[in-house]
Amino acid sequence: MTVRVENLVKRFGNAGGPAAVAEVSFEARPQAITTLLGPSGSGKSTLLRLIAGLETPDAGRVLIDGKDVSALSPQHRNVGFVFQSYALFKHMTVADNIAFGMKIRRLPKAQTKARVAELLELVQLPEYGARFPSQLSGGQRQRVALARALAIEPKVLLLDEPFGALDTQVRVELREWLVTLHERTGITTLLVTHDQEEALELSQHVVLLNQGRVAQAGSPHDLYDHPADEFVASFLGGANVMKSRVSDGEAKLGTKSVPAPSGARDGTPVQAFVRPHNIRVRRPDGEDPAELGKIERLTRVGGYVKVYVSLPSGESIVVLTSKTDLDALGVEPGDPVAVEVVDAKVFVQSYSI
Repeated sequence: MTVRVENLVKRFGNAGGPAAVAEVSFEARPQAITTLLGPSGSGKSTLLRLIAGLETPDAGRVLIDGKDVSALSPQHRNVGFVFQSYALFKHMTVADNIAFGMKIRRLPKAQTKARVAELLELVQLPEYGARFPSQLSGGQRQRVALARALAIEPKVLLLDEPFGALDTQVRVELREWLVTLHERTGITTLLVTHDQEEALELSQHVVLLNQGRVAQAGSPHDLYDHPADEFVASFLGGANVMKSRVSDGEAKLGTKSVPAPSGARDGTPVQAFVRPHNIRVRRPDGEDPAELGKIERLTRVGGYVKVYVSLPSGESIVVLTSKTDLDALGVEPGDPVAVEVVDAKVFVQSYSI
């Protein structure tokens, strides 16, 4: 079941003001998870609500399975919607919450009862049908919300930051569970999140939004390894920004030089986006330039260490290394280090980050 969005526009308030969603187009592949990713205010949730029919677009259209549903009400689009807040009915049991949509559609009682039992098994809560939402954990409530959305057998499942209200461990567990659930149901799914790790782990397709527009769309690996511009490079992977200038077709970064952007002339200012795991630090040797970095501080994160390094240019960067490698290096705050860039995405400088 394909979802296609064509030139969607949505404004709130002043008609002449900036659009919350500005001429957005993309296609969500059938039986895949497509993630709408971006910072707060990028238009992710508004876009999802437009697809669901909970908001009316000012322009553009939404097609589900090739049919234009832009003028249809939410109940006639056959989509399941899961909110971050669960939105369960507190006075109803788990089973009644799941059955709600089927009862509205006046499905036979025997069919409804069988479907509820099937869904409780699917979300791994077979013994919880008689409980109330207040008797469940946050993760269990979210599973019930997903079961309720699936009860009407929707063509498309829409998830608006479904794990946002949960603690880290529960989020990780539910991500793994959602992958398994998706493999079993095969339903076309659109997921809204601002969590990069969540998007990269769950998705087959990512639409990265910035200020209401599509910055880049593609597979998670495409966006991560081949960012289209500075915004994509800086948003994904927590990249360091290192400034340089082109000289003989290269840009000097630390003790290394990397190819400059195509067509960039000597003297052109460039910005290199370097992820923390693509930088190495080592003790200086006699062949290094006089200007070296200096370790500002070390922060242990499990089996890894974040090494904060100040550069002669005044910039500060973060290097991620294993504790074992750092112990072997034997450096402390205040020590000079040579900085080696393993990989970088270099763009002609067009704005300040």
